[in-house]
Amino acid sequence: MELRDYIRILRKGWILIVAVMLVGVAAGALASILATPRYVSSTQLFVSVQSSESSSTSDLVQGSSAAQQKVRSYVSVVTSKSVLEPVIADLGLDMSTDELASEITAESPSNTVLVDITVEDGDAARAAALANAVGESFANVVVNDLESPEGGGPSLVKIATIEPAAAASAPSSPRTTLNLALGFLIGLALGVGAAVLKSTLDTRIHGSHDVELVTSAPILGGISFDPGAKKRPLIVHADPRSPRAESFRSLRTNLQFVNLESTSRCFVLTSSLPGEGKTTTTANLAVALAETGASVVVVDGDLRLPRLADTMGLEGVVGLTDVLIGRADIQDVLQPWGRGTMYVLPAGRIPPNPSELLGSKAMVSLIASLTESFDYVLIDAPPLLPVTDAAILAKLTGGAIVIAAAGRTSRNELQSALRTLEHIGGRVLGVVMTMLPTKGPDAYGYGNYGAYYGMDQDKIDGPDALPSADAKTKVRSR
Repeated sequence: MELRDYIRILRKGWILIVAVMLVGVAAGALASILATPRYVSSTQLFVSVQSSESSSTSDLVQGSSAAQQKVRSYVSVVTSKSVLEPVIADLGLDMSTDELASEITAESPSNTVLVDITVEDGDAARAAALANAVGESFANVVVNDLESPEGGGPSLVKIATIEPAAAASAPSSPRTTLNLALGFLIGLALGVGAAVLKSTLDTRIHGSHDVELVTSAPILGGISFDPGAKKRPLIVHADPRSPRAESFRSLRTNLQFVNLESTSRCFVLTSSLPGEGKTTTTANLAVALAETGASVVVVDGDLRLPRLADTMGLEGVVGLTDVLIGRADIQDVLQPWGRGTMYVLPAGRIPPNPSELLGSKAMVSLIASLTESFDYVLIDAPPLLPVTDAAILAKLTGGAIVIAAAGRTSRNELQSALRTLEHIGGRVLGVVMTMLPTKGPDAYGYGNYGAYYGMDQDKIDGPDALPSADAKTKVRSR
């Protein structure tokens, strides 16, 4: 993936990232709240060794060198039983020497004769008392026991406390700021990882980048999701100034540049699966084309589940099926819609053999007649994956425009649908994305439509307007 792909994933999954990040911060805060406060107190001891009672310079150097060598061994003595047992007895502690040793840390800075004793405990006063008691017991054990001369007399090793321990004013742990920072960083990393994983596992089509991974066919347009589409399917007619209506006009404009090498303006609109908005797209595209003055006929080629007549608000009892079996003439079943340059051919009665009818010579003759009589012929066909009807129609016409619904169609389903068209010999003219979000990284060009809301409709149609064409009259009225 390229950098822009990761940026798109972050923009798209920012809610998940923020949610996981907040969980990490909450976990850090909870860890700080539940943790038992710990207090640290330290005492520092100075160790000196005298080689004799003289105080010459050489004797002092020898004593200092001897003290440094001994200090390294003394560090281990601090947590020994001989040092800790008197401390437990003097302070009346209810713990073993091992438990007390786990709270004590002793170290000696390099090249010094200092011994630092640190105690960490749940009580600040007790931590200070323990540090001082351990220091005193350690000095007593070393001076009076370990370094006591064999012949008697004072020990040559002296240990003095140069900095006694004091009760800490604030706990050393939990470190709330550090816990919150770690929770934030871990949550951010996990959130980003979850967003990337989710995007990798999600094979649904969400935007143009997903379509480009499947096919090199051009993207002819994008239609936003409208929750009220079922109540108001013909948005180009019902609300011509809306951004969604404008997207159909953009699709109308792009339709001029497909199939330029062919004179056929007959297009099949289909999809991979049902429910992707192909009938709504077909009807609105037809209305947008008719707005330019072009003569348009829209045919309901879905002889299994026809919906076009209901979408257009027309009676669909008699239609395409009756023409194909010779029961009615085309002039008798075409129904005008709108200003008179647009006609609708409903599906009629549902036949038992839709594929055979759509692939018959009668259908070839009908398509040729409609193409000669109208500027544009749009056929609303069934989805490609359940049945082969759309692929058959695509072979008889100028090609197919495939509808892909964002968030519903997977890349594999779209790829299989396109492969079905290619196997039969149908041509894919382009892809139209539907149900797109109006905001976010997967939005398809809706940001600038708001600037046109105050314009006249003529100005909106101006850049997209197709050259008006005189209606051909060979098949025009009932």
